[in-house]
Amino acid sequence: MSSPLERLSAGALDWLGGNLDYFDPFSASSRSATHGKAKAALELALLCHCAARLADPPQALAEARALVRKLWQDPDLPRLFADVPRYASTYGLIYAALAPDAIDDTQVRATLAGLDPEFLSPRGKSPYQRVEIRHYADKAGVRHTVEPYAELLPHSPLVAFRAAEPGDATSQDGAPLTQPQAYAVTHTAFYLGDFGRTAPGLGGGALAHALDLVDRLLRHCVEHDQWDLAAELVLTRFILGSEPLDTPSGAAAVECLVRAQRPDGAIPGRSAALAAHPSAPGGEFFRKAYHTTLVTALMALIVSSPRPS
Repeated sequence: MSSPLERLSAGALDWLGGNLDYFDPFSASSRSATHGKAKAALELALLCHCAARLADPPQALAEARALVRKLWQDPDLPRLFADVPRYASTYGLIYAALAPDAIDDTQVRATLAGLDPEFLSPRGKSPYQRVEIRHYADKAGVRHTVEPYAELLPHSPLVAFRAAEPGDATSQDGAPLTQPQAYAVTHTAFYLGDFGRTAPGLGGGALAHALDLVDRLLRHCVEHDQWDLAAELVLTRFILGSEPLDTPSGAAAVECLVRAQRPDGAIPGRSAALAAHPSAPGGEFFRKAYHTTLVTALMALIVSSPRPS
């Protein structure tokens, strides 16, 4: 009998593979939908990039990998980044960092050449933003002036954020952190730990604090059926060095995701409150479901694989 993580990943990968037209910004299906075209393509590339590093990469992603290779050589893809001015530089950097091996990298090099050096500096950026830029710049082989992780770590969300206490007036629904703060915690762990490839560099009290924060957030997510954040937190727990399914909160979060997964493999939204209606048109359903389904696949693949030696 397959494990809960294996069922989650198999179902999610099956649904993602059946909806690749929506990930292709230039397909008829994608043009008819309202999701962020560039963002969806970048997220698919991240899944393929991380899955390819596993000891046993899933064959279910073969067509997704082929699509990413095609898109990364299309001059029209980086032009889409300008449609989201606030994130254009970030998208360009991520695009370069996730470029598949052995492709014609003309478009990648042109995108890197167009990055403003000021974007690659620490000036005016939060510790979280600096961690993110350093992660992708290092992966892309781009020169930058962001501080080393060891200097950023004490000020990062994993260490600096403090959970709200019960009854705190600033807490919504008893949440330990706001949603933007919670996502900053998970993404910081992803970047510091390269999505499970390396140790994030925490020890002693800092590690204990981070684990306690993740545990509190996981319990809240399970209580409120916040599926997307639950999946990210399970992966965060793994990156921090523990086995999530050996903890009550991690096991409960995985079971929460198993309950949320539809027979076709999709997780229908970021949370029960934001889930797509089963009869929603294809483009609308994809917009609400694709991110959480992809994150769930990513989490399940990484957490169920042996840790890199």
